[in-house]
Amino acid sequence: MRLLRVLSLTFAVCLTTAFADEGMWLFNSPPTAQLKQKYNFEPTPQWLEHLQKASVRFNSGGSGSFISANGLVITNHHVGLDTLQKISNEQHNYVRDGFYAKSQKDEVKSTDLELNVLMSIEDVTDRIKAAVQSGTSPEEANKARRNVIAQIEKESREKTGLRSDVVTLYQGGVYNLYRYKRYDDVRLVFAPEQQTAFYGGDPDNFEYPRYDLDICIFRAYENGQPAKPEHYLKWNTKGPADGELTFVSGHPGKTDRQLAVSELARLRDDEMPYLMNMYNRREVVLGAWSARSFENARRAREDLFGVQNNRKRYGGYLGALLDPEIWRSIEQREQKLRDAMNSSTEWKPALAAYDRIRQADEATAKVLPVYNYYEQFRGRADASYRAPRGFYSRLFEYARRLVRAGDERPKPNGERFPEFRDSYRESLELELFSSEPIYDDYEIVKLTDSLTDLVTRFGTADPLVQKAMAGKSPVDRATELVSGTKLKDLAFRKQLYEGGAAAVSAAKDPMLELARLVDGPAREARSVFDAQDETKQQAYGEIARARFALEGTSSYPDATFTLRLSYGVVRGYEENGQQIPPLTNLAGLYQRGAQHNYQPPFDIPKRWLDRKTKLNLNTPFDFVSDADIIGGNSGSPVVNKANEFVGIIFDGNIQSLVLDCIFTDKQARAVSVDSAAISEALRKVYDAGALADEIEGRK
Repeated sequence: MRLLRVLSLTFAVCLTTAFADEGMWLFNSPPTAQLKQKYNFEPTPQWLEHLQKASVRFNSGGSGSFISANGLVITNHHVGLDTLQKISNEQHNYVRDGFYAKSQKDEVKSTDLELNVLMSIEDVTDRIKAAVQSGTSPEEANKARRNVIAQIEKESREKTGLRSDVVTLYQGGVYNLYRYKRYDDVRLVFAPEQQTAFYGGDPDNFEYPRYDLDICIFRAYENGQPAKPEHYLKWNTKGPADGELTFVSGHPGKTDRQLAVSELARLRDDEMPYLMNMYNRREVVLGAWSARSFENARRAREDLFGVQNNRKRYGGYLGALLDPEIWRSIEQREQKLRDAMNSSTEWKPALAAYDRIRQADEATAKVLPVYNYYEQFRGRADASYRAPRGFYSRLFEYARRLVRAGDERPKPNGERFPEFRDSYRESLELELFSSEPIYDDYEIVKLTDSLTDLVTRFGTADPLVQKAMAGKSPVDRATELVSGTKLKDLAFRKQLYEGGAAAVSAAKDPMLELARLVDGPAREARSVFDAQDETKQQAYGEIARARFALEGTSSYPDATFTLRLSYGVVRGYEENGQQIPPLTNLAGLYQRGAQHNYQPPFDIPKRWLDRKTKLNLNTPFDFVSDADIIGGNSGSPVVNKANEFVGIIFDGNIQSLVLDCIFTDKQARAVSVDSAAISEALRKVYDAGALADEIEGRK
């Protein structure tokens, strides 16, 4: 209830004025007019290209940037957490203790991390729309669209050697081809201890003021040598000032600001409660298992962190959608466009698109239980694959990919599932052949709970449930599957992948057999889901064309985990009658700890206590700005007008959770680590002067 009250009190005017710093803008369509009018600043094409090519996407779900001529890349600790977890073991807990490589030979290679740098953007809308004939069924239209997208991506990959992804924008109104330079040799250079990176823990998550050093530094390599990026960000050791204009370049995961009211209503009434139920359930299971031993806690830490973060985030989003004032603003936003369409002879027929969206959602809802539990779960903050809800297991993910690789790869490229196209092969193989450790006990815990969830959802009498459970209880079935599979063996996975469907079938591996058993129903649900999604894409495409014609093209599309530019000023806000200052400082960290008697999660690491007298306690620590950000922006560089690195996004405040569906800058703020704090900590707390010299350009 507290969250609902906070959102209601803060959301005074949702339909923001033209003076607000709204927008997650495309780099090929930047907000130059707005910036020139309000701030008398006009970024040049060279300025934009430099920031674009210095920005990095972490395919594990986050953003980052190059910060040195020798391939250093900075992101958040919680973005790097997946890698920190995978390279840790019982002897080396890099999550808890942190890490610093004093020389390049000490840098630790990641198991499966991929970085992408956007090199070019090409509009391919006309070619894709020409391939989809009017009057065809949704199934045929979807097949045609998938085929032409696969052709475009393959042609681009063969021509340029770059990863090539066709990106859907404006829910189907525009299609752009994004070409990326890939880095898959990525090595850890520095990470603080998690208690410093996530100071205040869950109580302070999505809150402000904050005192977090949420950073992680990697180095990208090419051909065994440190990468030499042409574009990297110059480091500003002072950070930004109160009231200063700043820019954020990152990869926001997903927003729903241009969705029809009917689809947002489904999110509010069905999807958000579904997600909350799943995350609440997993938090309890993972938390209880973690509490049994320090080693359990280490193994589950990254998953538990993600679950807790999502539970809080989606609680905020649901709270926003349940707020009557916000909902009225959402309805008014759509009604304004509907009225304009209704008044136009040319665009009045396009109003029927809203009915098609609603009908497609209703058809999708009929298969969603099977789709969610048997097919796949895609996080809303990134584009990465997740195991279906009923089979929460890394080993099942491997099994699903191997089974489908054997079936999909022999097909023509354009007829495959997108994740098995030639253009995605390198990324697929990087994940499938990961050297990350797999722990039987942890896999059994996760799979036992998800199988219990599956049986509870569909009932013990359900024929597919009975086949999946093979006459056993969830714990016995999970134990049988995890203990009996050989998919933990990397060489075995490679052998099956290279051998194709025949090798997978001949393996007689229990996890592979389970993946094959549920594959048919899962594919059927996906077929319906994709067909209805095609209907929605076509309908949203009509609405987008109407919006462009009636309102102009100077608008930004919803976020798609692709590179966007946001801007805003460093400024505080008022909450409960108190003025919240825009910047915190190092002194505040020690004051925060003392207020809580240094008890977890407000205990301060020993090295920070020991070095307190060496620090300049007036150094800025974290700051807030009114830049427009969302999940996926974590790790985004914050730069000033000179294109210098002045901070790094790591969170939003509680009031920012409404930004999924509608913009406000009254109290919503992006939270960043100040570059000044990073320099101060590296030199005076972590004895990482050589690293500080490199990022500050002193060597």
